[in-house]
Amino acid sequence: MTLRIAVLASGRGSNLQAILDAVAAGTLDAMVAGVWSDRGDAGALFRARDAGLPAQLVRPRDHADRRAHDAALFASIDAAAPDLIVCAGYMRLICAEAVEPRQGRMINIHPSLLPAFKGLHTHRQALEAGVDEHGASVHFVTADLDGGPVIAQARVPVRAGDDETALAQRVLAREHPLLLETLRWIAAGRVRLEAGTVRVDGRTGAAPLQLAANQRFA
Repeated sequence: MTLRIAVLASGRGSNLQAILDAVAAGTLDAMVAGVWSDRGDAGALFRARDAGLPAQLVRPRDHADRRAHDAALFASIDAAAPDLIVCAGYMRLICAEAVEPRQGRMINIHPSLLPAFKGLHTHRQALEAGVDEHGASVHFVTADLDGGPVIAQARVPVRAGDDETALAQRVLAREHPLLLETLRWIAAGRVRLEAGTVRVDGRTGAAPLQLAANQRFA
């Protein structure tokens, strides 16, 4: 069955574009049911409209508080009946009341090797910590900031002379194939969340999947 995806994004929408390109190329058995953002100037909304997709702006300032905003946001998303909600550069915390009924149906891509470097400015955090390796993670969303069970990761070396921009570009180049490969496994029913634990091919307790250089999970 084709995976029906709702995408949340606050920024330019490069991960969204990677999804759209993979769907168009026939390399991802999915369809994008719509794109939602908290920012009217988000490039993701423009990409969605250009692709002829529903593009919904749900502004926080139009609601009394975070709970009210999230209630309105997810009421709109639920109306599109997605199988999976993908947070692809969505920069707002989502309240527990919105997350908990959707656990196992919401994933996020985060630019670090979780559990290291949660939150913002992950590339700066990595450089300041002096680590040799950085990367990106896809995880199931929980009410804990970047704290949900990790599904998959892609690793990149931290090189001498790296600044935030150089490191960010190297990580971003791995983010797109990481997200797409994870979506392929979810679409095929090979990955799910059960009792708070990631289950891969029926097995629980395995280490996160690792994206190899050939852009397939080992």
